[in-house]
Amino acid sequence: MEPLSWTPREMEAWRAFEEGDLPRYSGTYNWPFGKVWSRMSPIESNWTPKIEVWEKNEGYSVRAELPGVKEEDIEIFTTKNTLTISGTRRPSPDVEEDEYRRCEMCYGPFTRTISMSPSVNPDGVEATYENGILNIFVPKSKEAIGRKIEIKSK
Repeated sequence: MEPLSWTPREMEAWRAFEEGDLPRYSGTYNWPFGKVWSRMSPIESNWTPKIEVWEKNEGYSVRAELPGVKEEDIEIFTTKNTLTISGTRRPSPDVEEDEYRRCEMCYGPFTRTISMSPSVNPDGVEATYENGILNIFVPKSKEAIGRKIEIKSK
């Protein structure tokens, strides 16, 4: 019986390294002295920005981390009970895809949809963007905020 022939990933990486073909090697191998090659097309991966949502009496505040996203590449949509943030983070136009030796950042389109109470006022939504942080305030309707009732003495 003939033994099975196989080439472990380590040998593939080493062979690519020896042949000077490491930029074409698309695998990952943790050498004893650390990772020497990791490559994924910067356009291939989807990403989802991190968000925070909190509620106060007047409305909801949403904060989204969007580092590297230009303001003109962000869109915000509201409906009666949802808030949707979408956009695109683009790779640097100064770097060609075949020039990357390590790319851990994600690029491409993203969408986040947040459910809200149906008592929000979508017409009063305000948004600011500074230093890669998007801040959105979604006010509650006047009926949802309610009002304090004063007690009168007799």
